Amino acid sequence: MQFLTQWRRNQRALKWIESVAKVSVIIITKNEAENIRGCLESVKWADEIIVVDSGSSDATVEICRELGAQVHEHDWPGFGMQKNRALSYATNEWVFSLDADERVTADLKAQLVKAMEDGREDGFYVPRLSQFCGRFIRHSGWYPDYVLRLFKRTKGRFSDDMVHERVILEGAAGRLSSPLLHYSYLNEADVQRKTEQYARAGALQMLKKGKTATFADAPLRAGWAFIRTFFLRLGFLDGIAGLNVAMMNARTTYLKYQQLRALCSTETAL
Repeated sequence: MQFLTQWRRNQRALKWIESVAKVSVIIITKNEAENIRGCLESVKWADEIIVVDSGSSDATVEICRELGAQVHEHDWPGFGMQKNRALSYATNEWVFSLDADERVTADLKAQLVKAMEDGREDGFYVPRLSQFCGRFIRHSGWYPDYVLRLFKRTKGRFSDDMVHERVILEGAAGRLSSPLLHYSYLNEADVQRKTEQYARAGALQMLKKGKTATFADAPLRAGWAFIRTFFLRLGFLDGIAGLNVAMMNARTTYLKYQQLRALCSTETAL
């Protein structure tokens, strides 16, 4: 009789475990040794962690494998296509897309788990709180920066954009309230590197879409980017950090249109 009672308890436990939603975390990386350990440790509760790396020359891949992540190495086709590659390796019902410079807090984890267990929507937007050189930015158009990160694997995919990719969801989406922490710009060198990276990717994406740029576009659009960030989006409330964010946005915009004009000139010459 005691054996039968214990067997029934075990069966109930197995049914409960089977009913709990499982999630695959997907991450794309390149030379993220400085960030990736904290990122992976913040989602060590996930059922599966998948990393797609595009030729890191630092310890990124070694750290990922040390912490139990599946690592797949590929070339770099752009953000959207690379994230779709990572998505293709996921095996669980739910997928959570995470960047190497982001962290999931305990509060956000609890909300993610509840959202998956309830399963009323097919995806969920998460507010993102970003840090700029040591300070979290709450204005400047940066917060709340809702991003669709949690979705059912069969219901979502990423756009093929080279930069500023997005999840294309088939179904209803809800919103969570606890923020995802984003350590986006660690220092001045990081700002410089990412500014140039995003400007180049943005120019290539615009060229691919058939867009062109005149000599006046770079300075005019850069000026507007500064005004929009610092004044219209209340960047001045973030103090010196807000000013630096506005200046960074202006420089990224200037470089993007300058490079687009150069690319168009090269194509015309050919």
